[in-house]
Amino acid sequence: MTSNGKDYSYTGHGTNDQGNHYCSRDYGTSGSGYHYSNTNGSYYYSNPNGSSYYNSGTGYSQYTTPSGNTHKSNGSSK
Repeated sequence: MTSNGKDYSYTGHGTNDQGNHYCSRDYGTSGSGYHYSNTNGSYYYSNPNGSSYYNSGTGYSQYTTPSGNTHKSNGSSK
């Protein structure tokens, strides 16, 4: 099943009491993933290949590879 021309389908989504949004996806045989988008501008992605990405919304970001290596950035957000 595809959604918006992508190779995944949405399996859940919602917003908590603080206004933070989450969405989960099913990539079929590739696995599942999800993301959070927060009212403070930060967001987080967990991908089916085991990688993840976090962005603080204020210039800090962190990417973790499927093998567990972490790459960080402290660049300016503007």
